[in-house]
Amino acid sequence: MTRVFVTGMGALSAIGNDVPTFWQNLLAGKSGAGPITAFDASDLPVRIACEVKDFDPGQFMDRKTARRTARAIQLAVAATRQALTDAKFEITPENGERVAVLMNTGGGGITEMEPGSIGLAEKGPRSVGPFLVPNVMSNAVACVVSIELGARGPIMTSTAACASGNYALIEGYNLIQRDEADVVIAGGSEAAMSRLTMSAFARMGPLSSRNDDPEHACRPFDKERDGFVCGEGAGVMILESEAHAQARGARLMAEVRGGRITGDAYHITAPEPSGDGAARAIRNAIKAAGLKPEDIDLIYAHGTGTALNDAVETTAIKKALGEHAYSTAVTATKSMIGHTLGAAGALSAIGAILSLSEGVIPPTINYSVPDPECDLDYVPGVARYKTVHHALVNAFGFGGQNVVAVLSRVNGA
Repeated sequence: MTRVFVTGMGALSAIGNDVPTFWQNLLAGKSGAGPITAFDASDLPVRIACEVKDFDPGQFMDRKTARRTARAIQLAVAATRQALTDAKFEITPENGERVAVLMNTGGGGITEMEPGSIGLAEKGPRSVGPFLVPNVMSNAVACVVSIELGARGPIMTSTAACASGNYALIEGYNLIQRDEADVVIAGGSEAAMSRLTMSAFARMGPLSSRNDDPEHACRPFDKERDGFVCGEGAGVMILESEAHAQARGARLMAEVRGGRITGDAYHITAPEPSGDGAARAIRNAIKAAGLKPEDIDLIYAHGTGTALNDAVETTAIKKALGEHAYSTAVTATKSMIGHTLGAAGALSAIGAILSLSEGVIPPTINYSVPDPECDLDYVPGVARYKTVHHALVNAFGFGGQNVVAVLSRVNGA
């Protein structure tokens, strides 16, 4: 079986617009949450978010293209350029047919619908821009990355809600296994915050309402958690077959061991209370990777900070790992970067890759009041130095989509 490695990464988040800054602030336990600045949220019930700050798309694409594209697309292109630079890999006419793009998203350019609808209602049909549909369609995120970078292999977008970014990693692995590509640009991008979407999330009920204390609002696994904080960002990984990476002398950052997907068949937003679907995804992913539960050292949790998700995820981990669950470190990046929806799994995977290569685990911040239902080792407050051989990345999306990826330290098996 072909081995698949990560050779480059790019990231933009509320705590850093490149991987080194993102990682430094993860380890420092820095929160990226604050009052919403992108639009007037003064009359909204939830007025906080984890926004990407000081982002200039003109640094990564020409100004004309930037003006015509949604923010989720801009973030994806930026993170991809970072990742290719990090991998020291240039896409050329000669190799482009063997370079795939798997750039997933939850909402794509959903924020473009609000101004388009307002313009139509107030000024009529001629006010609607010609680029509305190309921006709103979810596959535009992957397609513009392909166009901008010249990747002419398979181009795919999967919208698996909050599990989208994780799924790109697994499907990228599968593409290389099927010999459909030598190199895969895999990741997720999301910029879904607007007055409309924030109002809808607030009505639905999963958001934290700690408007006066945003930095402590997202509290995964803490007894006093009251919901997640919306975030935006992008995470991209360059995947290569072992033969391709070795032939060009690429740096191997971590090995992708694949993963598995299951469904809850339960509810459009809530996880199935027993955690059976999530537990099956964890068990099946470990088995598919040729590992045993006791081989897992670290889990990058979905860890949204909602009452139901965190309890169900804890139950699922214990069902899948048995007693070893209590010896496994579990960390929740959303406590710092918020819930980046379709980018969440990709950004968590980048964290897991760095934990594998550097032997340090970021903390779960804002964990101060233990919950009897959440009784695992959540690495509270302070980063922990520990050799990590094998890590799981959990992502559970609306509609009951459970996606678990497995990553291993290079030569760590």
